[in-house]
Amino acid sequence: MRTIRIADVTLRENASLTFKEKIEMAKQLEKLRVDVIEVAPLGNEKADALALRTMATIVKDGVLSCPVGLCKEDIERTYDTVREANRPRLSVVAPVSSVQMEYLCHKKPQPMLDAIKEAVAFAKSLCADVEFAAKDATRAEPEFLATAVKTALEAGATCVTLCDTAGESLPEEIAALTKAVLAAVPEGEGKLGVECSDALHTAQAATFSAILAGASEAKAVVSGDGFAQLCDLAETLRIKSDGLGVRFGVNTLELQSAVFRMSKWLGAKKTKDQPFDNELRGNNAGGTVMDATATIKDVTAFAEKLGYDLSKEDTVKVFDEFSRVAARKEVSARDMEAIIASTALQVPETYRLVSFVSNNGNTITSTCSMSLEKEGELLQGVGAGDGPIDAAFLTIEQILGHHYELDDFQIQAVTEGRGAVGEALVKLRADGRLYSGRGVSTDIIGASIRAYLSALNKIMYEERA
Repeated sequence: MRTIRIADVTLRENASLTFKEKIEMAKQLEKLRVDVIEVAPLGNEKADALALRTMATIVKDGVLSCPVGLCKEDIERTYDTVREANRPRLSVVAPVSSVQMEYLCHKKPQPMLDAIKEAVAFAKSLCADVEFAAKDATRAEPEFLATAVKTALEAGATCVTLCDTAGESLPEEIAALTKAVLAAVPEGEGKLGVECSDALHTAQAATFSAILAGASEAKAVVSGDGFAQLCDLAETLRIKSDGLGVRFGVNTLELQSAVFRMSKWLGAKKTKDQPFDNELRGNNAGGTVMDATATIKDVTAFAEKLGYDLSKEDTVKVFDEFSRVAARKEVSARDMEAIIASTALQVPETYRLVSFVSNNGNTITSTCSMSLEKEGELLQGVGAGDGPIDAAFLTIEQILGHHYELDDFQIQAVTEGRGAVGEALVKLRADGRLYSGRGVSTDIIGASIRAYLSALNKIMYEERA
């Protein structure tokens, strides 16, 4: 009986999700026992690296896969970020059709084969699990495609994915392509996967045709256009697994409810790029904004939707500050986060920032040296990370000797000009509860440290209580 692995690419295709939504999506996919969770390529934003590092601590059973290009620096930087995952994977992406090789990479066939070999081998030297994603495979020359697949496998790739990037192939054509590659490269048996486009509304049928033809891994999305749907793919596999002689690991009992929850986040992104449903303004606490007509009940519901469980005392404080802000402007989700961070659960400082020194540059690893004070005792630590803020947060964890789940991290300017004041918002999760902290400074690293400590001090206060 063959094992069929399901790789979900929802996080890869929805890079604009908020930090919190990405983390929650990863948690849901992990609970569903999806074999591979593929994320978006690592960008230059510090929040991208923080999100990926956080997901690496969450995804324990599934493979956490991150796409990389052919550049060694890109491969190394990505692996440094995802390396703490229990089962990390680097997915080397390269075009194999003549038109894309020349247009995107400016390479002829042989130089492209050399580049694939070098990139896969380098990725393999860092990471045990390496995928080669053959982009535009359905328009590649058959002989070249087979050679590219063989080259990648010989260089150490643990799996190869044939991608219908152009979206022009019918199910029988995908099946024929799968059979042809396996016939030309028999060592690819058990290692070949497919990524079928839904441009012709045949992704589901094409994926199953490829499985029948010998593919052992299939890519899908939770919701949206472009690929086979996770729910439909898993349900069909459940019904037909015995007849097809295959098995798979997705938890179909939890599938419908989990997909429904995740689809709500994805649907919200299609409206106004907000993490909430685009509903009516005013008293509707579920909307993207609220105005001065909102009641304390509406504000409480809005805070709950953001993930906060406020006490009666904190609810009154938050509503008073909300009313003050709402008298001047409509209050968005981000505004409400700042209000809660600055007014709810204000506690004495258990940890106080004494000093910090941050070193950062494009040719060195970011480091941070920090001194904190706790009840008169001076605590010091040094840490390194992917960027100065990541290094600062890891230094705090090193001093504490404890890791807290970073649920969200936001940075924004609150004044204009070269000497602008920056505001940072940090949300930490401890024992299932959410704690937010706010920090303000002309130095954005300092603001981020103060925001983290603000949230941390609230956790310490609650634990003592």
